[in-house]
Amino acid sequence: VQLQASGGGLVQAGDSLRLSCAASEGRFRNYGMGWFRQAPGKEREFVAAVSRGGGNTDYADSAKSRFTISRDNAKNAVYLQMDSLKPEDTGVYYCAARPNAIQSAPYRDGYKFWGQGTLVTVSS
Repeated sequence: VQLQASGGGLVQAGDSLRLSCAASEGRFRNYGMGWFRQAPGKEREFVAAVSRGGGNTDYADSAKSRFTISRDNAKNAVYLQMDSLKPEDTGVYYCAARPNAIQSAPYRDGYKFWGQGTLVTVSS
């Protein structure tokens, strides 16, 4: 599956952004989906995940209460709503697809397919 992330940009602290990720194929609903980010000079880290059906989610501590992941299987898309952004949220955000996912589980690892990334810059 090919993934295309979009929606990044330059914002100020406290602002919101909504990232989108479009998948290329109709088997999208068979994949667990996640968002990851990589800050300058740091390793890529988990941000959020959503189960195949969209009913279950998981968040990194840094994202809890500020970010919301969702998916629309009819549109082959996953989203990340980011509110109350902080300068430490700056980085390249990647969406990813995980095969061999059970219906109800969000995953933090096992991702096989990655989008190209979209840059989010939060100024103070």
